[in-house]
Formats: sequence, structure tokens, C-alpha cells
Amino acid sequence: MEEVENEQLQEEEEVAAMVWSVQEAVNMQTVQIGVSSCGATAVVDVLKVLGVTVSPEEADRCVRTRLRRNEALLPDYLLSRSEAGATHTQLIQGAQESSEGKVMGRFFHFHPRRWVRLVPWIARWIRKGAVPVATMNLQVGVPEGEEVPDAWHHQLIFAVTPYCVFMTNPLDFVSEREMHQRLCSESVLLIRREDVLQRWTPDCDLSSLSDNHSDPRWKILDVEGQVRQMVLEEEKQEQDQPKLMHIRIPAAYSSGITLFTLRDSELGRELLDAPELPLL
Repeated sequence: MEEVENEQLQEEEEVAAMVWSVQEAVNMQTVQIGVSSCGATAVVDVLKVLGVTVSPEEADRCVRTRLRRNEALLPDYLLSRSEAGATHTQLIQGAQESSEGKVMGRFFHFHPRRWVRLVPWIARWIRKGAVPVATMNLQVGVPEGEEVPDAWHHQLIFAVTPYCVFMTNPLDFVSEREMHQRLCSESVLLIRREDVLQRWTPDCDLSSLSDNHSDPRWKILDVEGQVRQMVLEEEKQEQDQPKLMHIRIPAAYSSGITLFTLRDSELGRELLDAPELPLL
């Protein structure tokens, strides 16, 4: 019995690791530095952990955070929503530029689903000295009855314990299962009904969305058709009929985890050589 308990304790220790303790995270974390700037906020804290001090303004400039064009007509508004904030590529470039080349990052895709035990995988890299940042779709796995968030999110992972992941901005923890859901998502974004209808006008040229040759997903998802269905529902005003509460549009982001470390290090070389996670 004692041997079994010792083995269980050892296994739990192997899947527990931290960049910061909870108290350190409370004291050290950076609160969101601006609108749509969760990525740049995460970069500030990554650099802080790695011993590089950078102002929030400089990090945001280097990440090149994109903003929503809230006052634009519907087609342009939707295009801005699809890329608002930053991608993992922008985070990697922003960390490298703002640290003057001292820091590098390597992104690992988690969609399609990967053959990996999430918490032990994160723990191994943290113990080696890497700083993880998750790029997640918060719109998946939302419990019934709860409001669906209106964006993806970047969060620094400061600790893992068996079956649990701790993050900053905001300070939060989620189960391994919930984290897997957020990390294994198609690159799509849900746009709320009211955000569509309040920008709709009869002369809106929605065909520009379907004719977006740089990203055929606008046509594949039939965003134009989704908008027209939503408008038709509003015009009919049939109270007993279910209505589209969101439309689905392409998102610029990919779900996964970026691991950051100092470029001139053994870990930096190991990260560059690490294979992609195998598909399930």
C-alpha cells in the first residue's frame, strides 16, 4: 500500500511544475494593457519571467496588435473581427523584436486533436525552463446557459498540477479537460447577432466577403448566407421560431501553445528541433 502511495505521489510530482507560485503570479502578473492586447500582455510577462524588462507600450508596438473597426460597415467590421488582437506568429515576432533577439518562441498546434497528455507535456517543458502561452478559443465548451465569450484569448500558463492548469490575465485555473477543449479548435470565430444586425444596412455589399480570394474560408463558411438568414429572421419577426444567435466567420488564430525561452540556450535549440505533436 505504501509503495502504491509513493508511486502515486511521484507521478503527481512529475506532472506538477510552475513558472510562478500563485502568490508570485498575483504580485507579478501584468493586467491587460489595452483593448485586444491579451497577446502583448502575455509577451510582457514572458519576457519578465525570462529576465528581460520591456514596457507594455513597446511590447504592444512589437506585437502589432490589431483593433476591431467597430464603426465600419458590416463587411469591413467582420474582416476586422477575424484578425483583431494577434496570432501566435505575432507573439513570437513581438517577443523576439522587443527583446532585441534574446527571446525566441516555438508554437505547437493542438488542432486537429493531438496524441498528448496535456498537463505532463506542459510540466516537462516548464521544468526545462520554457514559458508557455496558450492561444485558445474561449467560445468552445461553454456550459449551457452561460454567455458565450466574444473572442479568442492568449494567456500565460504559470503552473500546472495534476489535471489542472493555472493562467494569468485573468488569474484563473481550469481543468485539463476544459483546457483541451479550448486548445483543440477550428480557426473560427462566433459573432453575436446584435453585433451583426446593428451594422447591417440594405445596401451592404456582402458579396465582397464571398469574393475574398485571399481566404476562401469566407465562401466555404457561407458568411454571406449566414448574414442574410439572420436578417431574414429579423424581418419576419416570428417569435416561435429559433433564431441564429451567432454567425461563424474565419479566424486568423490557430489554437495551441507557444513555448518561449532564451534564444542562445540549449533549451532554445531543443525547442527548434522538437517535432510537432503527433495527430490522434
